[in-house]
Amino acid sequence: MKGIVRTISCLLCLFTGMGIAAAADIKVAAGGNELARAISSAHSGDRLLLAAGLHSGPVLVDKPLSLVGADGAHVDAGGTGSVIEIDAPGVIVENLKISGSGNSHEDIDSGVKLTKKAERAIVRGNVLTGNLYGVDIHGARDARVTGNTITGRNDRHMNRRGNGVYVWNAPGSTVENNSFVLGRDGIFVNTSRKNTFSGNRFENLRFAIHYMHANDSTVTGNISIGNHLGYAIMFSDRVTIRDNISIRDRDHGIMLNYANNSIVEGNAVIAGGEKCLFVYNANKNVMRDNRFEACPIGIHFTGGSARNEITGNAFIGNRTQIKFVSTRNHVWSGNYWSDHAAYDINGDGIADQPFRPNDAIDRILWTQPSAKLLVGSPAVQLIRWAQKNFPALLPGGVIDDKPLMKPHPLPEFARQWKASTQ
Repeated sequence: MKGIVRTISCLLCLFTGMGIAAAADIKVAAGGNELARAISSAHSGDRLLLAAGLHSGPVLVDKPLSLVGADGAHVDAGGTGSVIEIDAPGVIVENLKISGSGNSHEDIDSGVKLTKKAERAIVRGNVLTGNLYGVDIHGARDARVTGNTITGRNDRHMNRRGNGVYVWNAPGSTVENNSFVLGRDGIFVNTSRKNTFSGNRFENLRFAIHYMHANDSTVTGNISIGNHLGYAIMFSDRVTIRDNISIRDRDHGIMLNYANNSIVEGNAVIAGGEKCLFVYNANKNVMRDNRFEACPIGIHFTGGSARNEITGNAFIGNRTQIKFVSTRNHVWSGNYWSDHAAYDINGDGIADQPFRPNDAIDRILWTQPSAKLLVGSPAVQLIRWAQKNFPALLPGGVIDDKPLMKPHPLPEFARQWKASTQ
C-alpha cells in the first residue's frame, strides 16, 4: 500500500513539474494582429508580455493566460465590441492602456469584459479610457479589479454613458483602489452579493457607487467628490457602508432607498448640494458615528422608515439638521448638534437637556413651502417662543435624549480638503 501511495505522489509531482515547465513567457510585438495570434498559440499558464506600442483588438482570451504590458503597451479595438474579452478562469490583465470599445449598451461593450467563465480574473494597474464601459464583471465569481484608472466617455448625455465597473450576478467580486472619472456611475452593481468596494476615488459621475438588489456587501474607505450622488444603496439588505467620504456631491451624499438591516458607520458627508443623508423606506439600519456637515439638510427621513438606530453622529452647520414629519416622538440618543446651546454641569460629555432639532414651524414650512413668507412675522416668533417655554406644545418628531457636547473628528482626507478650501 505504501508503495502505491509513493508512486501516486511521484506522478503528481511529475505532472505538477511538467505544468510549471510548460508555462512560458511569450513576447508579443506591437502592430497587426500579433496579440490575437499569440493568444491562439499560447498554452494555459503562459504569460504574454506585450511590447510598447499599439496592439489591435478586439481579442478573446479563452484560456488561463496573463497579459502583462510593458510601459506604453496599448490595446485598442477601434470602436468594435469589447477590447479584451475574458472567457476562462484565472486570467490576469495588467499594466495596459485599453481603449476603443464599441458603442452597444445591449452588448455591454467594455474595455475588459469578464464572462461567467472568468472566475478569479484579475484586472490590475491598467489605464482604461474612451470605452463605453470600463470593466464588465458579468457573472464572474471572485473577480478582482484593482489599481486601475478608468476614464469614461463624455460625448453623450450622462444617463446614456456606460459605467466604470458594472457588476452583475458576480458573487465575491472585489473592486478596490481604482480611480473613476466621467461616464455614468463609477460602480453599478445589480443582482449580486458578497461584493467588496473599497479605497476607490470617484469624480464627475452620476452616482459614485450604485447598488440595486445587492446583499451582504461592503462599501468602505471610498472618496466621492463632486458627483450627483455619492453612495446610493437601493433595494439591498445587510450592506455595510463604513469610513467613506462624500464632498460636494450635488444631490445626496448617502441614500438608503428600501435598504434594510444595514450599517452606516464612520462616514463623512461635507458641503453637499441638497441632503447629506436621505432615508426612504429603510428599516432596521444602524447609523452611527457619521459626520454630516454643511448641507442644506443633514438627514431627510421619510415615512415608512422605522426601527433605525441613530447614535454618535455629528450634525454640524446644516441649514436644517433634520427634515422629518411625524405625529409621534422618535428618540435618537447620543448625537452632536452644532446648533444646540447646551450645558454639561457634571462634565460627562452629555448635555444636561434633551434636544429637539425641529419644531411646529419647520413642519409647516416643509408641507406648505409658501409659508416661508411669514417666517419673520411676530406671530411665528410668538409660536416659537411658546414652544420653547412650553415643550408640551411641540408636535411629534425627533428628540435626542442624550445629546453630545463634542463631535468626533473628521477623517484625515476630509480634514485636509476642508483646510485647503478655507
